[in-house]
Amino acid sequence: MIPLWEKDIPGYDANINNGEIPSLTPYILKNGRVNSAIIVCPGGGYVKRAEHEGEPVALWLNSIGVSSFVLNYRVAPYRYPYPLLDVKRAIRLVRFNAERFYVSPNKIGVLGFSAGGHLACMSAVLFDNGDPSSNDPIERVNSRPDALILCYPVISFLRFYHRGSMVSLLGENPSEELREFLSCENRVTKDTPPTFIWHTADDASVPVENTLLFIEALRRFDIPFELHIFQSGRHGLGLAKDNSHISKWTELCKNWLREIQFI
Repeated sequence: MIPLWEKDIPGYDANINNGEIPSLTPYILKNGRVNSAIIVCPGGGYVKRAEHEGEPVALWLNSIGVSSFVLNYRVAPYRYPYPLLDVKRAIRLVRFNAERFYVSPNKIGVLGFSAGGHLACMSAVLFDNGDPSSNDPIERVNSRPDALILCYPVISFLRFYHRGSMVSLLGENPSEELREFLSCENRVTKDTPPTFIWHTADDASVPVENTLLFIEALRRFDIPFELHIFQSGRHGLGLAKDNSHISKWTELCKNWLREIQFI
């Protein structure tokens, strides 16, 4: 486990979540090459982090030649902005330590499932260039991911939204302004990274319209993307090893990563 902060964790309360600190669990390849890296954000509605969307995904990434890190980001009762601070810090930390981790600082992606997809998406549309005046050298580093992978993601808090994720992140009665600001389809710019995204058409928990809203925004800004919508499948499939049709998403994603030269 790699703590995201050595000290002075913003907003940290040792009485919450058994004192668990935000951290990265590393799965670093040591194959004599400088590899790409992907930070994995498991889903869980911002109340937990689903285990089947963590380590198994990291090991799959290793199997295709990508180093990975599972992000243990803060969940409820922590609320916005703390999960976002955690994912941005994770990107900075990996980039700052690129040589130590045998990864390219220009090939650091983020992958997220469900609410973890919302978190990954926020990192791609609400990044910053770092704070040059910070005493912490990690905080001076750019937090923009170089690639984005979204799996049945929560995207919007305005339309077709997953109420549980919204309430866990923003509270029972968030303002319309905050809901609009954190609806990722509204924050896409020309600097949003290339994106791979998949969903199932009949997802009963997070409607596929979330993905369609984001794709529409990417198209508007000419951001390269690859989209796969499978006809039928439950929410939360992860690697989908029990579904021979949907499990093909991993091979499709591998080919896309090769296309964008992450492999």
